[in-house]
Amino acid sequence: MSSAALDDLHAEDVAPKAAVSPLAARKVLIYGMNYAPELAGVGKYTGEIAEYLAREGVDVTVVTTPPHYPGWAVQDGYRNGYGSSVENGVKVVRTPLLLRRKMSGIWRMLAPLSFAVASAPVVFWQILRRRPETVFCVEPTLFASPVAQLAAAVVGARTVLHVQDLEVDAAFAVGHLGAHGLLKKLGFAFERFTLKRFDKVITISNRMAEKLVAKGVLPEKMALVRNWVDLTHIYPMDEESPYRAELGFEKEDFVVLYSGNIGAKQGLNVLLDAAEQLKDEKKIHFVIAGEGPVKAELQARYGHLSNLRFLPFQPYARLNAFLNMADLHALPQDKGAADLVLPSKLGGMLASGRPVLVTADDGTELAEFVRGAAIVVPPGDAGEMAQAINEASWQMMSSTRQADQLVLVRGLSSHDVLPQLAGLFHAGLGAK
Repeated sequence: MSSAALDDLHAEDVAPKAAVSPLAARKVLIYGMNYAPELAGVGKYTGEIAEYLAREGVDVTVVTTPPHYPGWAVQDGYRNGYGSSVENGVKVVRTPLLLRRKMSGIWRMLAPLSFAVASAPVVFWQILRRRPETVFCVEPTLFASPVAQLAAAVVGARTVLHVQDLEVDAAFAVGHLGAHGLLKKLGFAFERFTLKRFDKVITISNRMAEKLVAKGVLPEKMALVRNWVDLTHIYPMDEESPYRAELGFEKEDFVVLYSGNIGAKQGLNVLLDAAEQLKDEKKIHFVIAGEGPVKAELQARYGHLSNLRFLPFQPYARLNAFLNMADLHALPQDKGAADLVLPSKLGGMLASGRPVLVTADDGTELAEFVRGAAIVVPPGDAGEMAQAINEASWQMMSSTRQADQLVLVRGLSSHDVLPQLAGLFHAGLGAK
């Protein structure tokens, strides 16, 4: 790719921001495969980080892909190619990646690898040209990081990794890459080599931090910042959600809702097996909302159930009403993914004030985190899940549990967490 072509990918200047924080006039480059306007997972959070920094006066450039997750198809209005724009005060440079609808097995690795290859000359040039104080990489995907680390070293920038998902561990744990011994050794060796070379590593759970230290990250380089929720956008509604009438639910119906990515790590087959066991309980209904690589498979397998319906993602503007529709939020998780990810959708569930059912083994961070604020059952056991759902349908949520739930979620408020994350930039900007 020529220098001129790379110049064309550089977004033009935007209106200057007022110097409202110690971060003002600093430069940050964010490098990650997922970004806004993706509604689920890592892209949502990376978008909110970039836009928060931009509001604080930081000159932010993002190198990413077109929005494609979790459906693994480029969203309308975007193309799977190179391009640049200014979005909500952020300079966004997008590069292509390899996509297909059924992203399983080795294809789950080819997509990030294709992004790493396609974006390498772009991110290298953007770092050389813009000379940011901090290069902020996001995992997934770690595969793209070495080029950014090299360019950062050339310009003297500090490197920070935001670990949302231990992708190498998760790829083997949920079976994307089978049990290939050599491939596993190569994957973990690359991971250790790359992780050690970041100046700062931020992750979202204590267990993930422990695993990262075991992989060679120095403890003094680690920081914990949990994923957040906007409590001005998601909160308990006093009135009944309009979604109940729109979807034809009666007052006495008990609605179990899952809203999020529909992939292998979510273990949704267990929830839907529970739905099948409860098909004769006429007042219990299940709603699965979202997109993902196993949605079509689940629709084919469970679509005959009269107590189950599948929906697409709902508009973010109506998310609060949608989450308040539920009588019970379900958060299933594949047993193999325990402590490799901390589900980001949990914050919205808790913030809605509606009861939450979580699958997690004792001793996992998820089980400990929600203890007293949610119903917890073991992963992989459809019978126990069905029993817990049936019992919840006959019981009112205790005031103590609801109070614990709302206290817990206040600690995840974006009003507090985003400044905490920004503080990590301020603490190290301009200094290695």
